[in-house]
Amino acid sequence: MIRIGAINPDTSHFGTFAKYLHAGARARYTAMYNDGIRDDAAINKFIADFQLEKRCRTLEELADGVDAGFIHSCNWAQHLRLAEPFVKKGKPVFIDKPIVGSLADCRKLEALAGQGAVILGSSSLRYCDEVRAFLAKPESERGQTVSIIGTVGTDEFNYGIHVVEMIGGLAGTGAVACRCVGSGEAGGRRCESFFVRFASGVTAVYNNFHEVWHPFTATIMTTKTTFQFTVNTGRLYAALLDQVLDRLENKPNALADIPALAESVEIMLAGRLSRARGGIEVKLAEIPEDDPGFDGAAFEKFYAKR
Repeated sequence: MIRIGAINPDTSHFGTFAKYLHAGARARYTAMYNDGIRDDAAINKFIADFQLEKRCRTLEELADGVDAGFIHSCNWAQHLRLAEPFVKKGKPVFIDKPIVGSLADCRKLEALAGQGAVILGSSSLRYCDEVRAFLAKPESERGQTVSIIGTVGTDEFNYGIHVVEMIGGLAGTGAVACRCVGSGEAGGRRCESFFVRFASGVTAVYNNFHEVWHPFTATIMTTKTTFQFTVNTGRLYAALLDQVLDRLENKPNALADIPALAESVEIMLAGRLSRARGGIEVKLAEIPEDDPGFDGAAFEKFYAKR
């Protein structure tokens, strides 16, 4: 049984993950650390509801007492700080999406992974059943992927990263550039569209609707035909957690490496810059090293109020 330490259970994912894990026999949350948005009453209820053994007062105490850490903080700017004690102790840490929000943090993640740190993540959409089923088809049957269109709705980055990671799962790595191609608006609601080029010749468009939830969908045009699916959200977390547990048990798995996860963040950073620059294409390699990225602290305040 894998002992997992929960870190900053800000989002609903902690409770959903806990129900799935505790219903099985592979892993469970056994302890918790919190310096996030939840108050003591909420933390104590989580501990009681899921029969955790203890609440740790430091991250180091938590890292000492578990096999792996799961970070659920809604402030992605804090993710590396929260992961540090696990990295130092050579223990795996899973970081919930978005894994980080700036180019500087992407580079730090890549450096840590290059030094042997086991950092896992991030969006469940990358591993959803529908993506896995498409990839399982022989290329001779499905054809070579040429173009992908994905949709998502709720907010720019916290949810937007889902569809970009799904595209990454389908297209692989090698994104070259991203361009904001425009937006549509009705009833005071806005949907933005971004065009992504890959070195392989594959292109993708992701449509991100603001302030309204929309289903996750994908349209994949190949050299043979067109595939379409709407993601079954009822299976999302199981698909992700099964892959994570396989990795923690040193079994074959489909988890993406850190460079792939960082690339999805960089696609969105380039898209953000393109929008600010009037829609010109921005290459991932040309994102300024000091680009501030997406504001995790601001999102945390917004999320806490909501």
